[in-house]
Amino acid sequence: MNYRHGFHAGNFADVLKHVVLMRILTHLNGKATPYRIVDTHAGAGRYDLGSEEALRTHEWKDGVARLDRSPLAPAVEALLKPWRDAVSGARTLYGADAYPGSPWLCRQAMRGDDRLIAAELHPQTHKKLVQVIGRDDRCKALAIDGWNALRGNVPPKERRGLVLIDPPFEEKDEFATLEAELIAAHRKWPTGIYALWYPVKDRLAVANLLSAITAAGIGRLLRLEIDVDRPEAAGGLSATGMLVVNPPWLLAEEARLLLPALTERLAQGPRPRYLCEPIRPDG
Repeated sequence: MNYRHGFHAGNFADVLKHVVLMRILTHLNGKATPYRIVDTHAGAGRYDLGSEEALRTHEWKDGVARLDRSPLAPAVEALLKPWRDAVSGARTLYGADAYPGSPWLCRQAMRGDDRLIAAELHPQTHKKLVQVIGRDDRCKALAIDGWNALRGNVPPKERRGLVLIDPPFEEKDEFATLEAELIAAHRKWPTGIYALWYPVKDRLAVANLLSAITAAGIGRLLRLEIDVDRPEAAGGLSATGMLVVNPPWLLAEEARLLLPALTERLAQGPRPRYLCEPIRPDG
C-alpha cells in the first residue's frame, strides 16, 4: 500500500469527515467521564496545502477553501465552530496552508484525562504523525496496521469513546474487511461509538456493507452522505459517506442542519444531493 493522503487533504470528503468527527467529540465532552479515541488509519496528522502533492490535485480548493469564502447561516456556523477553531489553530501555528488531520483534531478536542491511540503503518507518514503528536502524554502514535490497532484496543479501559475508521480503500476487499472488523469489534464493545468513513464509488458495495452490519444485529446507525456532483470528465471522487454506530443522540438533528448547507457550498455540479438516514435509531 502506497496511499498518500497529501493529494486529497482538505477536500470535500475531509470536510465531511472532520466536521462529523468534531461534532462527536463535542458530545463526548458533554460528560465529565474520560474517553478514549482509536484512530485506526491516522495518516500524518497535519498537511501542507502548499505542498507539491496538494498543488498537483488542488482538491482542497473544492473543499476547505469553499468554507473559507464566507460564513454559512448562524445555526450552521455554531455547529462548525469546533472544526473551524481547530483549523484556525493549525494555521496560527504552522501557516495559512496548514490543514489538520484527524489526530490533530482529536488532540484539540480532548481534555486532560482523555486518550488517543493513533495508528499509522507507513514509516514516513508515521514519522510525521509522531512529530504532530509531540510530547503529548495523552496520545500514542503506533506504527502498526490499523486493523490490528482496532483489535488490540477495544474495549478501552475507559469503556467510553470513539473508534474512527478511515482506511484508504486501495485494496479490492476493503469493504469486506471493514465489515468483518467492525462486526468483530462491536461484539467486544457494543456500546462504543464507531465512525466509519467510506467513498461512494460502488453503491452496491455500500449497500452490502449496510446489509451485513444490520444483519449482524448492530442497531442505532446514522448514515450521512454528500454527493457534490463532480463532473465525470474531472475524474476523482464525487460522493462520500460516514456511517456512525451508536451516534450521540443529537447528531442526526445536527446533521439535518449541516448536510444541506455543506452540500450546497461544496457542490461542483448542478445536481448535488445529501442523505441523512437514521437506521434503527432505537437499537
